[in-house]
Parts: sequence; C-alpha cells; structure tokens
Amino acid sequence: MAEGKKSGAGKIALVTGGGTGVGRGIARALSAEGFTLVITGRRADVLEAAAAEMAAETGGAVHAVSCDVGDPGQVATLFDTIRTEFGRLDLLVNNAGSNVPPVPLEEVTFDEWSGILAANLTGAFLCTQAAFRLMKAQEPRGGRIINNGSISATTPRPNSAPYTATKHAITGLTKSAALDGRPFDIACGQIDIGNAATDMTQKMSSGVLQANGEIAPEPTIPVEHVAEAVVYMASLPLSANVLTMTVMATKMPLVGRG
Repeated sequence: MAEGKKSGAGKIALVTGGGTGVGRGIARALSAEGFTLVITGRRADVLEAAAAEMAAETGGAVHAVSCDVGDPGQVATLFDTIRTEFGRLDLLVNNAGSNVPPVPLEEVTFDEWSGILAANLTGAFLCTQAAFRLMKAQEPRGGRIINNGSISATTPRPNSAPYTATKHAITGLTKSAALDGRPFDIACGQIDIGNAATDMTQKMSSGVLQANGEIAPEPTIPVEHVAEAVVYMASLPLSANVLTMTVMATKMPLVGRG
C-alpha cells in the first residue's frame, strides 16, 4: 500500500498473545500497516521486549500491557487502560491460547481442561464482550474482531479433545458475535491457521501423530503469510467482512485427514 495510505493509520488495535509466535507476527504486520498497537499476554518481560523490537522495526507505536485474558478483572483493567489512553478500539485480534500434552481423552486432568478453556475460549469471550461495550459506545461506533480459530475449529488431531473443543466453540463465538454486532457496525471474522512455523510447531518437521496411527512430518508456512491475511481482513471497510478464512501449508494433511 502506498506511503500515506496505510489502512491502519489512526486506528487502535489490540492483539492478545501478541508477544510470541503467531500473535507477534500479526502484531508486527499491523504495526507496519499503521495501526497503533496494544499487545497483551501474561509475561510482562516478553511483551515489553517484543513491543520494543516491533516499534524499532516498523517505526510504529506498540504498547505492552500484561493481562491474563482468562481473568475477568484483568480484562476489565486492560480495556479501561485502552479507553483511557486511546479513547477507542478499532480492531481486536483474539489470538491468545494454549494447549495441553497430546494424551488420550480420559487422561486429561480437570486442571488441564480448565486451563485451556480459560486461555482459548473464556479469554476470547471476555475480550469480545469488553470490545463490544467499547465499540458500541465510541464515536464513530463500530470496529472489527478477528478470532484465531485454527484448523482444529473444523478438524481434530488425535488426542486433542480439549484444544479441539475450544476451537470449535470459537467458531460459534465468531458467528454469534458477527450476528449480534451487525446492528452496531461491529464485524467479526475468524482465521483458521494450519501449521504456521512457530516454536509450537517445530516438532512437525520431525514427525507428529496422524489419524492412522503413523508418525509423519508435516510442512509448515512462514507466519508472515498468516499476518498478511489478517492485515487484509482488517483493511476492509466495516460494510465488508471475511467471516472465515483458512490459511495453511498446501501439503499438510487437512483435506482428507483420517
């Protein structure tokens, strides 16, 4: 996009889980597109280092605010800070999430189940709820929410019941938010990501469990491809919306999995 015509100029964006991995890649791309960025996560030191590096790379304003998105009080404080500092929020990217070790369903502990539910689903709900309140009240009203759904929002891997359950639920949250936000110029969409190259996917090159019981390596794609897709979704006017988009390694075993 030509200099001076960046789609994010003058807009405020919040990326949860923005200090590492996919979230960091998305945040960096949005910063380069002119958005003023707020990145959040639980580790203040990681966030602050990421914010400083991004700002140096893009020349943009990147603010680090630590928050456990599964905690209602911390989410309220986060959005109070955004309201006080910036007066509005134009884009929320619900990216924060975690996983549990791949074990048989019956071996998942209640604490593991509760933890992934809080990180992947409750956090997205709480941030969406807070964003709705702010986006409805601000002038001009409205904004956009983009949820990280993962390909597990439609197709599970073996031994992934907790993660898959939360990601299927994200699809329901996305559709409900898209419907409920419609009268208030709030657009909500979802990006389902397959095998973006991060620390979490390093093991894929050496082999991961397949549905047929085999261990096989899987291809990955650079995070930048995912980030570019999010920038496209975020660049649309609020009269247009990408409800769902899948960005994946072409040769990963998704279509025909099992």
